Amino acid sequence: MIRATINRTKSGRIQSFTISGHAGYAAHGSDIVCAGVSTISIGTVNSIIGLTGVTPDIEQGADGFLRCEIPDNLPEETQEKIQLLLESMVITLQSMEQEYGKHIKLTFKK
Repeated sequence: MIRATINRTKSGRIQSFTISGHAGYAAHGSDIVCAGVSTISIGTVNSIIGLTGVTPDIEQGADGFLRCEIPDNLPEETQEKIQLLLESMVITLQSMEQEYGKHIKLTFKK
């Protein structure tokens, strides 16, 4: 199962997210859930970098592990752009969870 954890600040902003695991929906190379989550999460990170010029703290590893943390003390306008991208990612992952709940689980932490 893919586990995605979204970490929010006390004010509700997304500070970081971590994704790990394998969906187990289909054989390696044919798993649309794994491919979808990878595309959504990596696409979000690439969009943050490309559209805001901010490079988050990124860690990638085995078993589909991805951690992305947004730097502190960014200008408000930049933070708003990043939050819009991250909230879009969350909505898309929630849609996937509704459709493929046996293969992906989202958790929210403050």
